[in-house]
Amino acid sequence: MYTDVLIVGAGPTGLALGVDLARRGVDALVVERAEGLFPGSRGKGIQPRTMEVFDDLGVLDAIRAAGGGYPVGMIWQDGQRVGEHQMFDPAEVTEDSPYSEPWMVPQWRTQRILFARLEELGGKVAFGREAVGFTQDADGVDVDFADGGSVRARYVVAADGGRSAVRRALGIGMTGETVDPYPTLVADVRITGLDRDNWHIFPPRDGHDDFLAICPLAGTEDFQVAARFPEGTPVDLSLEGVREVIAARSHLAPRDVTEVRWASNFMPRAALADRFRDGRVFLAGDAAHVHSPAGGQGLNTSVQDAYNLGWKLGAVLRDGVDEALLETYEEERRPIAASMLGLSTSVHRGEVRRGEATRQLGLGYRESSLTAETRRAPGAVRAGDRAPDGVLDGVRLFDAFRGPHWTLLAVGVAAPELPESVRVVGGAVQESYGAGLFLVRPDGYVGWAGDTGDGLPGYLARAGL
Repeated sequence: MYTDVLIVGAGPTGLALGVDLARRGVDALVVERAEGLFPGSRGKGIQPRTMEVFDDLGVLDAIRAAGGGYPVGMIWQDGQRVGEHQMFDPAEVTEDSPYSEPWMVPQWRTQRILFARLEELGGKVAFGREAVGFTQDADGVDVDFADGGSVRARYVVAADGGRSAVRRALGIGMTGETVDPYPTLVADVRITGLDRDNWHIFPPRDGHDDFLAICPLAGTEDFQVAARFPEGTPVDLSLEGVREVIAARSHLAPRDVTEVRWASNFMPRAALADRFRDGRVFLAGDAAHVHSPAGGQGLNTSVQDAYNLGWKLGAVLRDGVDEALLETYEEERRPIAASMLGLSTSVHRGEVRRGEATRQLGLGYRESSLTAETRRAPGAVRAGDRAPDGVLDGVRLFDAFRGPHWTLLAVGVAAPELPESVRVVGGAVQESYGAGLFLVRPDGYVGWAGDTGDGLPGYLARAGL
């Protein structure tokens, strides 16, 4: 069997990449060693920047319908409500940033939505296929599976999680640290006798390390339970074990916990792969960076890895762009991942609040070799920055950007002649951008900016347009 891209892992990263490649007409196959999609809530927070990505991938309406905003934290002590806790610094919706705060969707539901979108576009996932061997040459990669089958692909993307078998087979190390030595339980449960209007927080008692949080999962009847244990404590994932923990740390009785739908335990850590590429194999998502769940950066950084890599693979495979473009994946994404790892760790340790940085709208690629800022006096939006939303001559910009194409914004400047593959939107005034020409990449970042069209043909040639 042959495919252009083999994606190992059907988590949010692999599915988002599959969606992006499918809409570009790239032949891609997602393989997953499990017999079905992940069943738990683990990565439940979708940051505003990822909402913008989902808008482009055509799943935003489903994501919004499936989830909801985050509730206010409610602090309990001795069975009494003693105060509220704001989980996030507030942010206002603006014309250039229409999604201002995190949106809660359990990970299992996000994956179902991406999976449905992938199938809608003609893509597919092969479940029960465990990749066990990789041999690459100058033209492709041969992948062997535990069931005896094999696939040859021009490129392979490892999106198979923090314990990535692909990364280990390639011998790529990870550098990191234990963020917290205390084991943590996370479980999706059904509970009676507890309202769904608040994220319920039961702080540690004096002299004990017995933190408990119970969060209603938007769009479901479930609650996500998180409980921390003393170092070295074994964690019981059974119904009785979960009941015992909740009853010991809250005012709830064991019988109030009626069902455990999914449970796992982990020790928070932060780690970054030493490199994101080995020949024709790329690492993305948790295979490349492992985060503390605090701050909700892991799933979001992972989906944005896929979004960065997808258009580049599409350009090489579909449009014949030079393979050198793929070298910019690690160049752009590894520094972002390192920064988000530091942020996640700081949030976990209480050094930074969840706010502007965790929303990920300020991330960009100003230092990338794909970025060219040629204006004499750049404004607030520079080449390399996220391209804001807004309206230009009656056209909503996110509507103009949506799809696998490049877009040129001509603000108060005449647009030069461009290939038909580039969409042009022009107008006299756009407050967020100021005057000038702004060439927006398929992933929604400004690649080139200029006062006039001088230098734009050269950039377009480099981009294969």
